[in-house]
Amino acid sequence: MLTVILGGSIVVIAIIGVVVLLAIRILKGSSGRGGDGASSEEARVIQEIYQGLSRMEERVEALETILLDRDRKERSK
Repeated sequence: MLTVILGGSIVVIAIIGVVVLLAIRILKGSSGRGGDGASSEEARVIQEIYQGLSRMEERVEALETILLDRDRKERSK
């Protein structure tokens, strides 16, 4: 049950990241035909979001492990 909730939270975080990307794109008004500066800035932002999501995924996995270990210890008592 807990794993499903945490797994679902990862999906929600990924969706939020995509929404943020789209919002940035809309606010900048780029239509894909922007200059090299705009596309390199978009690529940098996408890379930062991807790296942030990767780190967050690692943290969630570590928390899942901690919580599952704690749950196993409590059940064995």
